[in-house]
Amino acid sequence: MSDFRNRMSLLNAQFSRRRFLQTTALAGAAAAAVPLIGTGSAMAQTPQRGGNFRMGLSGGATTDSLDPALASGTVAFVACHCWGDTLVESDPKTGEPLPSLATSWSPSPDAKVWTFKIRDGVRFHDGSAMTVDDVVATLKRHTDENSKSGALGLLGGVTAIENTGGDLVVTLREGDADLPLTMTDYHLQIQPKGGVDNPTAAIGTGPYKLASHQAGVRTTFERNADDWRDDRGFVDSVELIVMNDSTARMAALSSGQVQFINTVDPKTVNLLGRAPNVEVIQTSGKGFYSFLMHCDTAPFDNNDLRLALKYAIDREAILQRAIGGFGTLGNDYPVNENYLLAPEGIEQRAYDPDKAAFHYKQAGHEGPILLRTSDAAFPGAVDAAVLFQQSARAAGITLDVRREPADGYWTNVWNVQPFSASYWGGRPTQDLRYTTSYLSSAEWNDTRFKREDFDALLVKARGELDEAKRRTMYRDMAIMVRDEGGLILPVFNDYLNAASKTMRGWVDDIGNDLSNGRLASRIWLEA
Repeated sequence: MSDFRNRMSLLNAQFSRRRFLQTTALAGAAAAAVPLIGTGSAMAQTPQRGGNFRMGLSGGATTDSLDPALASGTVAFVACHCWGDTLVESDPKTGEPLPSLATSWSPSPDAKVWTFKIRDGVRFHDGSAMTVDDVVATLKRHTDENSKSGALGLLGGVTAIENTGGDLVVTLREGDADLPLTMTDYHLQIQPKGGVDNPTAAIGTGPYKLASHQAGVRTTFERNADDWRDDRGFVDSVELIVMNDSTARMAALSSGQVQFINTVDPKTVNLLGRAPNVEVIQTSGKGFYSFLMHCDTAPFDNNDLRLALKYAIDREAILQRAIGGFGTLGNDYPVNENYLLAPEGIEQRAYDPDKAAFHYKQAGHEGPILLRTSDAAFPGAVDAAVLFQQSARAAGITLDVRREPADGYWTNVWNVQPFSASYWGGRPTQDLRYTTSYLSSAEWNDTRFKREDFDALLVKARGELDEAKRRTMYRDMAIMVRDEGGLILPVFNDYLNAASKTMRGWVDDIGNDLSNGRLASRIWLEA
């Protein structure tokens, strides 16, 4: 599903290992960058405790819920990680699973049965002890077929969730080597009795306790003095202030009203970088900007035409001119180096009008091709479409660019019209990335890519515990999508956030934006 459609825009796209602090104006390309203090930094300091951390965030709405099952959007994402914990976390640098409320896990030889050891001595915010039964009830609530949980699809293969001798035992219909990483999903915050009685109470085991909540306006938290961990929750209180207007966020940060803002517009980096007490944070992730062709709809049901368009796009021009250089080149498959077992050695597809013209002639198509785009698709989407139009012209391909209204774009255009601009955030694993939108039966298969051999390979890779074999399978899958699919992926986008210079402890996390949603628990404020 498009992440704009469910208000997850710029949320599921996830961080790579590089981040930059830009304190001077940009002139053309990005200015020289200095890393913020964070994990692995030579400038790392001992965390200080105290202070009120205020975040001005886009991605909040009056419909936001504190029920983690229903959480979507940036503000709800961050809020979940303030009050809750999942069974498993992911390593910020590698993306590998790490213990949290589960201390360890082990699969059966076929990866269909997983046993999780649950941590002792952890208490919920209401003082009650967390038990295996609470964990079982939480997962059952999210796997109920009548549930509206955002994690329901992720756990669709679960057939049984049990407390067996004090351990959590999860049984699957098919083997899944990635189940521990699935347990990192932010919807799966462990709640007393699974949250069945009061799912919106925001009672968990996290570093902060809920103090107040006004959906679409402000959510506040106070430090959990009884936190089971001592390596987080350094500030006394956290405020999540909804600021969906970009200008308002910039003004709030520059004036000191907040110490952090998200989603800085690339066009305003120059201006914001001039503020004396502000640092801009650039991080790349798993999200990407793209153009989608329906493989089952003429003229895109002809692979020569699809290849012609893939060679006719100037990726470098789009990266530099449409989104200001804040990203990395894509290669027409939806996985980059931030994924575990990412494919290696696949030749980068370059702009080649001669090859584009060759395949266009082979396709036998005549006449203009309609490309729909919108400001809603991604920042710079209209400019990117115009650049695509210009580069395709050199290959003798005529693109008619139609700018669609932002209102209704994700309902009326995306996954409906056969050729359009789109944005996707990342997923925790390659399996979930492909299962979401490339499996033949996927509801959100927005390129209509359908191959039985691809589907079979996807299922086989999911249950394979040998990493070398899985890597080979994922490489084969990437090549299938690249060479025969309907995805034109020019750019994996970077994230642009900004902070006051009093904020310390930023941690690059390839898991997701905003330090994988854990920004509030990881940072501290310099006195």
